[in-house]
Amino acid sequence: MTALQTSVPAISLSEDDRGEFVAKVYQHVAAAVAAFVGFEALLFMTGIAERMYEFFFASGGRWLLLLGGVMIGNWFVTNAARDFGNPARQYGSLLATAALESLIFAPFLFYVYKVQDAGSTVAAAALVTGIGFAVLTVIGMVTRKDLSFMRPMIMWGFGIAMVAIVGAVLFGFNLGIWFSVAMIALAGGAILYQTQTIIRTYPANAYIPAAISLFGSLMTMFWYVLRLFMQLSRD
Repeated sequence: MTALQTSVPAISLSEDDRGEFVAKVYQHVAAAVAAFVGFEALLFMTGIAERMYEFFFASGGRWLLLLGGVMIGNWFVTNAARDFGNPARQYGSLLATAALESLIFAPFLFYVYKVQDAGSTVAAAALVTGIGFAVLTVIGMVTRKDLSFMRPMIMWGFGIAMVAIVGAVLFGFNLGIWFSVAMIALAGGAILYQTQTIIRTYPANAYIPAAISLFGSLMTMFWYVLRLFMQLSRD
């Protein structure tokens, strides 16, 4: 990889080099998903997932501790991954992000698998999420329109969602089906925006930070697709 390739956006590279960059991004997204599954299996086998379920489901307010801790941790690892000249630090950030995601999913997945005995729902949600991610990726790759205008809307959307989640925990109101639908749409918008941003602004050596960015939005979409399926199955 030349010095030029590590300083200019991937969109300015040759078609072959740009294709190599995109392939590396999605290979590392797949690696993050595999690491997530591995960490999740470890949490289940060691009983940590069950203990987390018992702790966090005992009091709704305790979810704030988990969500807040993971949000802070994700902020640190995302910034660490932007050290483009340090591959070891980037890979560490990728694994740390997968581990953090496995922690936030562990009590929810324990509830789905062990309490509700709805393992097929997880498979269905994963399939729908994967198809949605693939479709949005293609759209983000081929569209010529600059989608940078979406950034403030996505930031506002996630900010409002966080306020709604905190309000639901503090005041005990229910975030229903339409909240899940809105969050799926918001996560989809983030994937669409990030896909194009990665091509337009990330240099060729930034495939790991790019993968971390996409992985976070992918897992957000999976969370709310699974939540929606669980809500629909109860109605």
